[in-house]
Amino acid sequence: MTCIVGLEHEGVVYIGGDSAGVEPWSLAICGRADEKVFVTDSGEFIMGFCGSFRIGQLLRYALTTPEQSQKKDDMAYMVTDFVDAVRAMQKEKGSMKKENELEESDASFLVGYRGKLYCIESDFQVGRPIENYAAVGCGAQIALGAMFATRNSGLAPENRIELALSAAAEYSAGVRAPFLVLKLPING
Repeated sequence: MTCIVGLEHEGVVYIGGDSAGVEPWSLAICGRADEKVFVTDSGEFIMGFCGSFRIGQLLRYALTTPEQSQKKDDMAYMVTDFVDAVRAMQKEKGSMKKENELEESDASFLVGYRGKLYCIESDFQVGRPIENYAAVGCGAQIALGAMFATRNSGLAPENRIELALSAAAEYSAGVRAPFLVLKLPING
């Protein structure tokens, strides 16, 4: 339960997220002070997660990403080295689910890397949106509608994301303000 929205704009990746924490069984909701959106200490990545706060915390504080080989383009790096590092970290920290021999995460997340936006799903597939924006979480469809509606509006990227998050909060019980929007320039 959440809403994370990402946008590529002129070599900068913006990611914004809400502050809802929803208990899945009782659907109790609370505001969380620990952010779902962050820039890694290395300054190479910007991330926003939905799902398990534990996995989001591990992405922020425990993930060590390997250097990108000059032989791999960005997508190949994300699909192999980056995702392999995420999977290894989750296994080591005990946050990986395994059912019928399939490994899954309890989180999906958006990643900005080298001016591009990626969506990592719970089965670790890596997606790149055709549009210059993407969203994950229970408010994603609402936020995507707002991003589509503002695509030619001339609004600043941060304002588009905040508007999309506001729309999601208005129409989804699992999305709550305050919102945090961060950016990562192409050079990190």
